[in-house]
Amino acid sequence: MIRMLRWLLLPAASLPVTAAMFAIDLPAALLLGPMVAGIALALGGIGLKMPRIGFLAAQSVLGCMIAGSVTPDILVTFIHDWPLFLGVVISTILLSGAIGWLIARNHILPGTTGVWGSSAGAASAMVVMAEAFGADARLVAFMQYLRVLCVAFAAAMLAHFWLQTTGDGNVHPPIVWFPAIDPTAFAETLALVLAGVVAGRLIPLPAAGLLVPMLGGAVLSSAGVITLQLPEWLLASSYAVLAWSVGLGFTRGVLLHALRALPTILASIAVLIGFCAGLAWMLTAVLGIDPLTAYLATSPGGLDTVAIIAASSRGVDLSFVMALQTLRFFLVVLLGPPMARFVARRLGPDQPDVPA
Repeated sequence: MIRMLRWLLLPAASLPVTAAMFAIDLPAALLLGPMVAGIALALGGIGLKMPRIGFLAAQSVLGCMIAGSVTPDILVTFIHDWPLFLGVVISTILLSGAIGWLIARNHILPGTTGVWGSSAGAASAMVVMAEAFGADARLVAFMQYLRVLCVAFAAAMLAHFWLQTTGDGNVHPPIVWFPAIDPTAFAETLALVLAGVVAGRLIPLPAAGLLVPMLGGAVLSSAGVITLQLPEWLLASSYAVLAWSVGLGFTRGVLLHALRALPTILASIAVLIGFCAGLAWMLTAVLGIDPLTAYLATSPGGLDTVAIIAASSRGVDLSFVMALQTLRFFLVVLLGPPMARFVARRLGPDQPDVPA
């Protein structure tokens, strides 16, 4: 009963925070409000962890949401500008690796922890992979979740500012929380969500619960095989679950453990966000993409967070954003272990990954 009451505290604390963000027309309030509430309750010692099945279901719903926005134009865009896409992603990964190496070289964090923690994307995957490779998963989680939080607020504030200055902020149609349900379309959507949950449990690939419904739904819906229907109440619930998963990762123990390195971690996050903003400016100048789309496309994770902010901001090319974000996600997961091994060899055997 006590544990159930603790779980009820999450929506009870999230509602007023989310309502306040809605009142100032902040994009992605459905994500940021529960995230802030989750962090506050986690630091207060609520002692909860999001069940994996709930997290996978929320990821699958988000994958379906992205799939509904993907068009064949996304592939055409990537093929046409693939050298630029690849250059943007590789440069971001190299910078994050250099930051991690400097953190390790100056003994700010032990061993390869800085490399895993400063990785630009795939936060949950980096935590799992870091633990498997012997790094301190607590510090990696702190760095990754703090970066996700900083990127989320920076992107949301920029989206809010952009919508206000372009005059688009006051033309949003009212949200219909409980629209009429098409039984066939909704059943097809739920089947795709279920497929994502099963994939997340069976396929040994990070974020399979997101990628399977995203890619499968994009192909099937573009071909007219299925129709996706995601009512606002389902999206809002999924956003909250994803936000709580991040927020509940902030424990007092992890914060105290990382307090000494906090200024350096924040500086590294600021450098990475600033570098990605420069890449966004380049995309705007070279391809003529609107600044908000370019910034969200190059923002250093997480994939879930950026997708929600992009989807909730008017005028953003979600397909372009997700093309660049997905490419970086795959390359980060692929290059993470080799980069960590490279740094470990340079550090030598006297640099333990887990502090005593």
